[in-house]
Amino acid sequence: MTFEIGIMTFGEVTEDPVTGRTPSPRRRVRETIEQAKVADQAGLDVFGVGEHHRSDFVGSAPAILLAAAAEATERIRLTSAVTVLGSEDPVRVWEQFATIDLLSHGRAEIIAGRGSYTESFPLFGHDLRDYGELFREKLDLLLRIRERNPLTWQGRFRAPLVDADIAPRADGGTLPIWVGVGGSTASAISTGRLGLPMALALLLGPLTYHERTVEFYRAAAEEAGHDARALPISINAHGYVGRTSRQARDVMYPYFAKGMMENNHQRGRGLLLPRAAFDAQAAPGAGLLVGSPQEVIDKLLAYHELYGLNRAVIQMGFGGMPQKEHLEAIERLGTEVAPVVRREVAARESEPAGPSGRPGHGGKGEAA
Repeated sequence: MTFEIGIMTFGEVTEDPVTGRTPSPRRRVRETIEQAKVADQAGLDVFGVGEHHRSDFVGSAPAILLAAAAEATERIRLTSAVTVLGSEDPVRVWEQFATIDLLSHGRAEIIAGRGSYTESFPLFGHDLRDYGELFREKLDLLLRIRERNPLTWQGRFRAPLVDADIAPRADGGTLPIWVGVGGSTASAISTGRLGLPMALALLLGPLTYHERTVEFYRAAAEEAGHDARALPISINAHGYVGRTSRQARDVMYPYFAKGMMENNHQRGRGLLLPRAAFDAQAAPGAGLLVGSPQEVIDKLLAYHELYGLNRAVIQMGFGGMPQKEHLEAIERLGTEVAPVVRREVAARESEPAGPSGRPGHGGKGEAA
């Protein structure tokens, strides 16, 4: 299975901690489409837009941004990162992403998640006490929409559907639907039972943070009769690809630290991140994908070794990083990092299986 590498953005509209300037929403929207275009030209595989319903983000309607990106790109896959499905109408989600799929000649995907930001629930009239059940029911409906048309369905949180004609259909008749998981074992188990691809989110923590999550996911998939090793797994993590290790950290730190304080503060948990703590999170055994091209290559290969990943999606602009530095990192990721990682992963997977039943893992970039 080909190893895919991509980027995602939240489209922050926040004050630059270095210059003190705040970009306009118009500018940030246009920059988001430019990021997709540069990622496509650099040879990356995936471009994602996160969903947030606050004035410090422009991503309240990711499907519209992804539709614009579809017209500006040629080959890159276009995904939500994530669709907060509990506060959405699955019928409308399907219609929007099937339309993106038609615009892009089959490049649309959905990552459905519960959402760590919850402002959309009261905004659209949902009770947060129904948070988990809303997601489960709406994921069920979204999957059923994908399976058949017309559709008859009944649930608790929306009007029933009776022979409903839900259109358009996707370009190839179906859409990839991933489930975003932040570390909950219950979420991993339910995703495995459904046989759906899993997109792991890692904000801060050790490289090994999701070991148990992946174990529960694969065990549940096998128990449900799925081929667990054939199910795609992604890591979605923060990072930045610089010219050198020091330059990458120096560029990323002020924006990432500001983003951690402001985004978490507005959720009631402001997080102060001193430079020493940030540097520790950039170390080889920690989760951030920040450093020189070779450092990022090594860490992506370590992630692949540890989890058997098929995809990595990096959020490089967190905290409102300026466009110039953001685009430079996208270029490096696509031209200097991605080709090496794909080549090394392909070589690993072509090696004979070892005693564990998995391919051997020798060569440059091997995790310690």
